[in-house]
Amino acid sequence: MHTPSPTPKAAPKARKPSRTASLMQRGVGSTRIVAIGASAGGLDACIKFVSSLPVDPDAAFVLVQHLDPAHESLMVSLLGEHSPLPVREAARDMPIEKNVFYVMPPGVYLSVTDGRFCIAAPPTRRGARMPFDFLLASLAAEFADRTVCIVMSGSGADGSTGVAAVKGQGGFTIAQDPEEAAYGEMPRSAIATGHIDLVLQVGDMAAALAAPRPVFSAPKLLEKQTPLDAKSLALVLDVLQSTTQHDFSGYKTGTLARRVERRLAMVKIDARDAGRYAAMLRDDAVERAALVQDLLINVTRFFRDAAVFNELEGTVIADLVANGTADEPLRIWIAGCSSGQETYSVAILFLEAIDRAKSGVRLSVFASDIDPVEIAKARDGVYPATIETEMTPERLARFFIKEGEGYRIGPEVRAHVVFSVQNLLVDPPFSRLDFVSCRNLLIYLKPAAQAKILSEFAFALREGGYLLLGSSEAIGEGEGAFKIVSKEARIFRRVGRHRTPLPQTIIDMSAGKKMLAPSVLNVALSRQERLVQLCQSALLADCAPGAALVDANLSVIYTLGP
Repeated sequence: MHTPSPTPKAAPKARKPSRTASLMQRGVGSTRIVAIGASAGGLDACIKFVSSLPVDPDAAFVLVQHLDPAHESLMVSLLGEHSPLPVREAARDMPIEKNVFYVMPPGVYLSVTDGRFCIAAPPTRRGARMPFDFLLASLAAEFADRTVCIVMSGSGADGSTGVAAVKGQGGFTIAQDPEEAAYGEMPRSAIATGHIDLVLQVGDMAAALAAPRPVFSAPKLLEKQTPLDAKSLALVLDVLQSTTQHDFSGYKTGTLARRVERRLAMVKIDARDAGRYAAMLRDDAVERAALVQDLLINVTRFFRDAAVFNELEGTVIADLVANGTADEPLRIWIAGCSSGQETYSVAILFLEAIDRAKSGVRLSVFASDIDPVEIAKARDGVYPATIETEMTPERLARFFIKEGEGYRIGPEVRAHVVFSVQNLLVDPPFSRLDFVSCRNLLIYLKPAAQAKILSEFAFALREGGYLLLGSSEAIGEGEGAFKIVSKEARIFRRVGRHRTPLPQTIIDMSAGKKMLAPSVLNVALSRQERLVQLCQSALLADCAPGAALVDANLSVIYTLGP
């Protein structure tokens, strides 16, 4: 009698390795990914660049060049004759390996997911193709501060949006000297964004990449660069506070130290000699401005995070417009507005919703930022042609005016927006608001500063008003003024009938400075003093007439009441 053998047990299912593990297996887990963008006149620059690379640069390279999709590319063979590295054409699902130079095929868009190339057809919408911006956004999301961007010779503005994405993740950016480039428009456009770390001739780029600097989020281009200690950092920040009135004491020290180290490397001063750098800051207005720009971290684009804007449109905006009245405008505040893209994006969604509902609701948008340079850009509302990739052609045609090589925000949107310089840690907030957006600002602040700003938002919002935060931000567990509307989109709603007392601010107009009152400086208040503050806040909120304080340029410094 035949006895059947027992059915073998299925082998345990292999565990899918994590993205980090799979990258490590391919040898790119800690190396840099260098993306090079070029267009007209870029061939000679690329040949010169690859010829100067060492045999082991400890980096992977990806070249994006604007090529005719109808013709076969000769870039692999042309570069291969001069490169010490193997040169390959990128293909779908090809893994990225270090010390390999990849070339994008013509007529496609290239991106990276889980350490492998993805190939996509170009978008069919009108406007210039921006394959370099597309790749840079993908690399920044995938490799964060290990991403290096190089913008070489070319016409147009491809790369100008992508460099902001790279900088937003702590990456490093280089532009070819426009005077050396055969066509300087591409590097000039990138430099104009303020997100370029170094402007170099092509012959100097390989040396900059080969400097002993394993992580590019704080480039140490000196042979021996030591980390910045707390005392030296405090010295630098004190100089900034006394010469610019920017107070960064509420920011996370790790973020500040990395960005100060970046500037130290740029001017070739070791962190051990921070006193010399402090002296430079006192005397050199250009370096002061450059450091402040690095510390303020202005990174944005139109309709950033499409899923968030879809949720915002379908949930928050639809509700506010449906329940709004013609008696009082919807009051919106974009805090930390940078150069205006977020503000105009939100305003566009509200105006579209009002049109669809055929509603008589009016709209008032207040937008603020600590950086006067960014506020000036936002007021001008002029943006490069790369915004064609950030919105639909219909929105571009309706809300923007073509101007030269770029676009200017149209009067239909601009008429609803007021921009002002404001420090959230010092200046009082707006009030009686229906919606507040403050994305990706709190993550740079210490917990005490985060709590203070969240309490200001709670004070500023009406009951039932909405708050939008960044993807890595949340309401603290102890904050009972908000309930979650969408955890994924980080949308919250103001709850409770009573308004949160406004953290008091003392404005010393004679000195032109604003100082936090003792309550904000964590000085214990008596019960009677807290009751007085509560009474003052309630009276100001409910009884005081509407008022605004403006400066000589008609910039709003402070508002009170409706």
